[in-house]
Amino acid sequence: MPDHSSPADSEIALPRLLGALSDPTRLGIVRVLSDGAERGWGQLCAPVAKSTLSHHLKVLREAGVTRTRQEGTRCYVTLRRETLDARFPGLLPALLSAAVADNVGEHVTERDDQA
Repeated sequence: MPDHSSPADSEIALPRLLGALSDPTRLGIVRVLSDGAERGWGQLCAPVAKSTLSHHLKVLREAGVTRTRQEGTRCYVTLRRETLDARFPGLLPALLSAAVADNVGEHVTERDDQA
């Protein structure tokens, strides 16, 4: 079974966090997750291969941006918004606002069929 652990709240490092959020696809994933709802990996739709999307989710998880929960053969991801807001106040809202204003990450959406 794969390791889906995330760093402890106190171990989230700003350089790694910013590196993870520097990619447009990863920022798009964060935009989709920013409403606070948990999503199954199959619900995320991006114009990349499944393996590439999996890599992006791993980078976000290992940087402490998201948390992944496995249930049987399915994985679910959620944004660690409360943790990020506590560690880096104002950072996430500023990044999301700028991403929306500049249309960064808009190519990542949520599937309607929840595949």
